[in-house]
Formats: sequence, C-alpha cells, structure tokens
Amino acid sequence: MCAVPIGPEHSHLADIQDHRLLCACRACYLLFTDGGASRGHYRVVPESYRYNADFALSPAQWDAMGIPVNLAFLFYQSDQGRYVAFYPSPGGATESLLDLAGWNEVVAGDPLLQGLVPDVEAVLLRRLDDTFECHLVPIDACYELVGIVRQYWEGFAGGEDVWRRIDAFFAGVQERSRG
Repeated sequence: MCAVPIGPEHSHLADIQDHRLLCACRACYLLFTDGGASRGHYRVVPESYRYNADFALSPAQWDAMGIPVNLAFLFYQSDQGRYVAFYPSPGGATESLLDLAGWNEVVAGDPLLQGLVPDVEAVLLRRLDDTFECHLVPIDACYELVGIVRQYWEGFAGGEDVWRRIDAFFAGVQERSRG
C-alpha cells in the first residue's frame, strides 16, 4: 500500500470492489482496522484461526453442493450477497458455480459459521472419507493452499509431494487454531 518494504510474514488487506488481496505493512494494516477508514473499500484480513469441532455436514450435503474434490473453502461475498465456494486446483482457485442453497442451511445451524466476517474470513473444509475437517481461517490462508496445489501438483492425482504439503498445511492450520 505505502511501498515500505515488508518481509515474508506480513498482513493483508482485501480490496472488496476488485476482489483481490493486497500486502500491507503493519502500519497500513492497522490504519484500516476501523471499517470507516476506506468506506468499506478495503477490509483487514483477520489473523485468527479457529477449529470448528462441532461442524456438521453429511456426505450427501457435500455431494449436493457439487464440489468434485475433497478440499474447498467458502465465504460470504458481500457485493454478491451470497456465499461462494472455491476449491484449489492446478489451475488456481476454481469457483463452484452450482447452487449453494444447502450451504445456507449448514450456516443457519452453526453459530461459529454465522460469525464469519464477510469477504475476509472463510470456512476451509477437508473431506476425510465421510467426515469433514472444518477450520475458520483468514481468506489469505485459503489462497496459500491454492498456491501449494498450483505449484506442486503433478499428473492426474497430484503426486505424493503435493499431498504431503497439503497435510503439512493443515497441520499448521490446526496448530494456529490452538494458539
């Protein structure tokens, strides 16, 4: 934002109108913690991670959403007035264009999901057989996962290296959730 050099660990702002993330020094990040600072154009990406141990989603509900893989993230996009779902792929973040009406029912029954900050916090889901691992994470964490998949995917099934890295990513998310 201000051209001050930043290191590998830094904060992010979401440009709500242009649907993009911006790297920010700590001072710029703090400037935008008050939502009125940019009249809603920029919103800080929170830094908290939470594990949702009470998350309930059935395999049938997952299948009804039509997400063809076992990893997805969903968030409320305020300018569209609806939840959107993406999944990481070798081509980047792929948006699911299917009806997410069933997801609205899941959110309605889960107080943690109802408290997510639109545009900047997401529900990160990983399907493990017939159960789901659910984390509430900053949106930039989801795009970090997209980058891992995009950079390390090989062949049709991804290869062992990408799956080790995905497992390590989720272990890191779990660790940050405990803190």
